[in-house]
Amino acid sequence: MQDNTHDVVVVGAGPVGLTLGRMLGLRGHDVVIVERWPEPYPLPRAVHFDDEIGRVFQSMDLTDEVESISEAVPDYYEWRNAAGEALVRIDWSGTGPNGWPTASFFSQPQLEKVLAEAVATMPNVTLLRGAEVVGIDEGADDVAVTFTSTVVKQRQVRARFVVGCDGANSFVRERMGAAMHDEGFFFDWLIVDTIPLDDREWAPQNWQLCDPARPTTVVSGGPGRRRWEFMRLPGETREELNTPEKAWELLRAWDRTPENSELERHAVYTFAARWADRWNAGRLAIAGDAAHQMPPFAGQGMCSGIRDAANLSWKLDRVLRGESDLALLDSYSSERSAHLQHAVTMSVELGRVICVLDEEKATERDTRMIGGDADPAKVLPVTALPVLGDGVTAQDTDGGGLRGTLAPQFPVRIGAHSDLLDEVTGFGSVLLVRGKPDVAHADPTLQRLLDSTGVRLKTVAETGAPDLLDATGQWTRWFHGQNISAVLVRPDHYIFGAVTDNTQLTDLLSEYRDRLRALDPSPTSPHPATTTV
Repeated sequence: MQDNTHDVVVVGAGPVGLTLGRMLGLRGHDVVIVERWPEPYPLPRAVHFDDEIGRVFQSMDLTDEVESISEAVPDYYEWRNAAGEALVRIDWSGTGPNGWPTASFFSQPQLEKVLAEAVATMPNVTLLRGAEVVGIDEGADDVAVTFTSTVVKQRQVRARFVVGCDGANSFVRERMGAAMHDEGFFFDWLIVDTIPLDDREWAPQNWQLCDPARPTTVVSGGPGRRRWEFMRLPGETREELNTPEKAWELLRAWDRTPENSELERHAVYTFAARWADRWNAGRLAIAGDAAHQMPPFAGQGMCSGIRDAANLSWKLDRVLRGESDLALLDSYSSERSAHLQHAVTMSVELGRVICVLDEEKATERDTRMIGGDADPAKVLPVTALPVLGDGVTAQDTDGGGLRGTLAPQFPVRIGAHSDLLDEVTGFGSVLLVRGKPDVAHADPTLQRLLDSTGVRLKTVAETGAPDLLDATGQWTRWFHGQNISAVLVRPDHYIFGAVTDNTQLTDLLSEYRDRLRALDPSPTSPHPATTTV
């Protein structure tokens, strides 16, 4: 870290900060990640990620590493009442539309190790541990970040942008002046992580006991680990709940004892639901727990933070390259906040079903849910589909109503080689057009728009000579099912918009250019004008 002027300083080296640093580094930017603790935290916390987040790890070239430390769910996430009757079965088995297992479990220290080792291989990304940020001074063109450290002599760095991935008590959020909106949902739960010493098989692998005597969560903690979560009851204090003796007392009902399990961690957490009123201001931004917290009932806490990093990284990339003006970053707040609020609402509504301590209300709940044949669509609260808020999404040209939703990742084939879509297209925006190659390639106006936005056009079809051969027929079925002829997918895999007729492609790309707040290429741009790795 000889030169103290950088593109981005990331504050915090948890999964979100490391992901953001890795993604910016892969796009060629000079990044410093500043972490207050001298050593990684060695105990479990987050344990779940979904197929969308697996796809993000894939985009960072970490597929093999992440697969080696995680395990896919083979069956259902099942909820049962005190009598053991099934209230709901949520199918978490199989492969999701993003080409990864629908749900996977892992141990956070192992994931952080994978991410930190990946960052360590990058000459343009510096991870500085044992450095606590104590000052942020924002100027017109850059930001001065002051920190205390026993590791390095240099105590200040400058960067064009600073992103706080520094947790629920975020210093960056405070410096940014963002306030927190609170949903008023508070419950204390004891989290107990164990390492089984026997070969017991758990079926189902992950389930929720909706017993008013003590609501309890039983899930995988990643390969070779199990987690229990026990709700604090009225009359119990946090202190008396958070002891190893109490943990073993509660585990005994599950046939877990010091003879067959190792107690790795026990901690009482207050589950809360809140988010910041803004996620960026000027040259500052926040992500992960710094921007939001939610109950764990939907398994979307860390997932939401990784989505933040994916959304913010490609927009910072464009601004740093001089391809878009600074106002593009405002779409990070508007898009992610709306999407995040869906995840928080879903988690809270699930929590209201789970956190029932009154026996009469629990009986009413059980009767209603058993009558729904354990079908999630019949018995769980109805919430809106997760869609990005207004920002870099089509308003005028969106056939099929797909804007702001996640694009799938089905296999494609080039010659004899078959792989998932992103392995072929890489970073950047891609316009997938159904049909023959000559449908779109011959239009010079369209080509100028492709060049000015950095979008790559790829035709997809089951037969003929398209750019990408639909190896399984899934793309063809998806296009038909959505009644569209083309879809424009952003670098974070979300859909800008779609069209029902290829004569609308120039309109779609024109609007994309406007929404990107695209600037004319500058000969003095500090980075090469490409986002493809």
